[in-house]
Amino acid sequence: MHELYLKPGEHRRLFKGHLWSFSNELQSLPRDIAAGETVQLFTYDKKLVGTGFYNPQSLIAVRLLSRKRELPNEHFFRRKIEEANTLRKKIYPLDETNAYRLVHGESDGLPGLIIDRFDNACVIQSFSAGMDHHLPLICDVLTSIFQPSSIIIRNESVLRELEGIPLYKKIVLGSETDAQPIIYDTGIRYKTHLFEGHKTGFFLDQRENRRMIRKLAANAETLDVFSSDGGFGLNALHGGASALTMVDVSVDALARAEENARLNNFSNCCALQGDAFDVMKNLIKEGKSYDLVILDPPSFTKSRKNLPTALQAYKKLNKLGLQLVKDGGFLATASCSRHASESDFLHAIQQASQPLGKHLRMICKNSQPADHPVLLSMPETSYLKFACFYVTNT
Repeated sequence: MHELYLKPGEHRRLFKGHLWSFSNELQSLPRDIAAGETVQLFTYDKKLVGTGFYNPQSLIAVRLLSRKRELPNEHFFRRKIEEANTLRKKIYPLDETNAYRLVHGESDGLPGLIIDRFDNACVIQSFSAGMDHHLPLICDVLTSIFQPSSIIIRNESVLRELEGIPLYKKIVLGSETDAQPIIYDTGIRYKTHLFEGHKTGFFLDQRENRRMIRKLAANAETLDVFSSDGGFGLNALHGGASALTMVDVSVDALARAEENARLNNFSNCCALQGDAFDVMKNLIKEGKSYDLVILDPPSFTKSRKNLPTALQAYKKLNKLGLQLVKDGGFLATASCSRHASESDFLHAIQQASQPLGKHLRMICKNSQPADHPVLLSMPETSYLKFACFYVTNT
């Protein structure tokens, strides 16, 4: 392995548990070391920091895999994946769900790697050149441990462009039919489309927050905006919602949501296709109002420099949502933008409410679920914000 050295003092954050070394922290950025190669990282005074993947093209120059002189071989990946799976089996027993995030990147000691399990199928996302090089080995390890019917790679995130690696998706094992398993989560079934659906095929990170929706949904006329495959909306129906309107820009996502409603024998729902902001404006013009409004948008920014624009978008979105909530109704709202802090997010909601004369009482505040664990030493591993408000007119 090649050896890289930090500038004086740049080891402190790493010794506190962080796993990234940035390009400006290294004494030099050798161009003769290929992107994704495994290197050893040392402090300025030649103390070992650990072993990791190097990429001279990325702002994150080294992603640490181990604090030892350890190669990312078959034994390494097997140990890490089995350890991650042991945790998930404790958190989510099979009688509760057959879908969970198996590997959550840095939080499971595998920086730049996401693996989601959907029944007997595995979906992989890689965000680093180093993990890309090891995907064949990772697939072999998954096959050995789980004997999956399907393995799908969904490497379509624009974050890969920061690493200088291409965007693509492919089925490694099985067929497209195998990539459509039916999963269940606390009483609701979903037919997933792992090759065509958003991200890894289905959003698992809102599972705990969807359960909160059930408590607010009894006899509630519900609006689910950015509904995707219907996760929030179907939980509202499970909780006794009187009617559900689902909104999404994707025709395919709405078709999957309606298919999932039929799968669970829910009939009191309809779908509106279009840009969420435009649809909500039209509903306001029509004088519509709802007992429960759910807002679960995609990330509004992938970089910190665009944060002010993103916060304005959250303010605008929640202002529209609040105008659709009946007096004495509920607003459930979320942000998955890592660069927007919880305080930023809540402040945007407060700003949205003020000109409307709405009185908000926060009754629930939550984050990502236990299969998306957070490293205290790496705030970057925490990204999801979720809050529910009881809304009354002042």
